Amino acid sequence: MNILFLTLLKIDTLQARGIYHDLMREFVAHQHNIYIISPTERREKNASSLSSEQNAHFLNVKTLNIQKTNSVEKGLATLSIEYLYLYALKKYFKNVKFDLVLYSTPPITFSKVIQYVKLRDGAKSYLLLKDIFPQNAVDMKLMSKNGLIYKVFRAKEKKLYEVSDFIGCMSEANRQYVLAHNPTVNPLKVEVNPNSIAPIPYVSLSEEEKTLIKEKYKLPLNRKIFIYGGNLGIPQGLDFLLQTIEATKNDPRIYFLIVGSGTEFTRIQNWFKENKPQNAQLLFGVPKIEYDRLVKSCDIGMIFLHKDFTIPNFPSRLLSYLEAKLPVLVAADGNTDVGTEVEKNQCGKYVLAEDAAQMKKALDYFCDLTAGEFLTLGENCSTYLEENFLVSQSYEKIINKLK
Repeated sequence: MNILFLTLLKIDTLQARGIYHDLMREFVAHQHNIYIISPTERREKNASSLSSEQNAHFLNVKTLNIQKTNSVEKGLATLSIEYLYLYALKKYFKNVKFDLVLYSTPPITFSKVIQYVKLRDGAKSYLLLKDIFPQNAVDMKLMSKNGLIYKVFRAKEKKLYEVSDFIGCMSEANRQYVLAHNPTVNPLKVEVNPNSIAPIPYVSLSEEEKTLIKEKYKLPLNRKIFIYGGNLGIPQGLDFLLQTIEATKNDPRIYFLIVGSGTEFTRIQNWFKENKPQNAQLLFGVPKIEYDRLVKSCDIGMIFLHKDFTIPNFPSRLLSYLEAKLPVLVAADGNTDVGTEVEKNQCGKYVLAEDAAQMKKALDYFCDLTAGEFLTLGENCSTYLEENFLVSQSYEKIINKLK
């Protein structure tokens, strides 16, 4: 089949690892032809370009800045991107007949591209729903539900669901949310198709290797290390993480490592400069290969979500922890099911965001675990990953829908 994939993540090779790279490689492995349209943002100062890699073709379209920019440019970029993608599609892929259009949120503004390909080629369409917008912006007080901007984006969200033949949600709570808040959506076309990866075979690090990595990053050798890796933004509600660091500053059992980047990085960096915590460290990103080794050198992976979310987020960073066989501590709102799923599968602990008493109990739980109990949790993480989050499983769900 010829498959068109639309995304906001810049992709110009399938040699990298990530939820979309891994899924596209799975399609290529089954002899499908993949055509990926993704942005090259204004800050990169590059023109639109087309390149290929075996059965994968990469069309990088010049756009406004979408990530890590001010809200005005981000909004304009989100609104204009479907017109830019549609123009590029007609120019570069006019002779390609597509069987399937695959796309993810964000953004919610691909409807015109999807409709064009469906009408021109008779293609089917499948939405990988990774973000429920604009409600997430309302939850974060970035948008008013009574405002014109919300109404415009809400109409586009409804249109996207309408033009999608199938919708794959990240979790059961996601699926139920979509159906409850969009009564016109046919329940038969909505399924659970979560974030997925092609995990590399697990190779444990020796104690000597862990020691070398800890010494490199100036991590203590005699404490339980809790690592938070990923985006550092408002949706993560990281004030609770900073409060937790402050509350445990005199606990000799615990050390926190924060690795990432995002809109909140500078604020968190300033907090570290002002408070100079002796039980925590902040790193600005780490290359993927090195990050994977760093995760394996730690003891517990952490997920934080803002307490005000009404939509059920399911962060993809969970998968890197599961792949590393790292038990997970989730601090999140009461609407997501990521925490309850982690506990149900015996992979860690879930506490409500900003509940300091629950957090203390969870930290004590991890600190009191024996080496054998840690190993059991790690194996549970591996099982949870293998049974639910493989790209081969995502691929089969998509193909089965087409059949």
